[in-house]
Amino acid sequence: MTGKMRLALPWLLLVPVLLAALALRYLLIEPADMIHRCDGTGPWWCAWRQQAVLAFLGYGYGYAALAAAALALAWKHRFSAWLAIACGLVALQLYCVDAGAFAVLLGSLRLLRLQAAGVAPGKQQRRGEREVQPQP
Repeated sequence: MTGKMRLALPWLLLVPVLLAALALRYLLIEPADMIHRCDGTGPWWCAWRQQAVLAFLGYGYGYAALAAAALALAWKHRFSAWLAIACGLVALQLYCVDAGAFAVLLGSLRLLRLQAAGVAPGKQQRRGEREVQPQP
């Protein structure tokens, strides 16, 4: 895997997480026909939908995002930083905005810092900045 792809892959893997959170919110939770379909005895997935709704009413997604952000602070690893961003994106979409924004910010800063630490020092500088110029 090339260096640029290795740096971009964690960010690209956040797209399916965000799309899944958007689908959960706009296809299962918010539509009025889904609410009416789950009144009384509904399809098998109504219990799962109800648990998803109760989770954001009880701020569960926000607490999960905060826990992932704390893990990213404690465990300096790319996966923990990515997990904080992913949980934060889900929390942002599912009505836990404060904790979600905090987790996205903290996870993004941690992931960028870890990615920058993994790049060779010569590649961080533009060409010519680190070269010694002859005296006039």
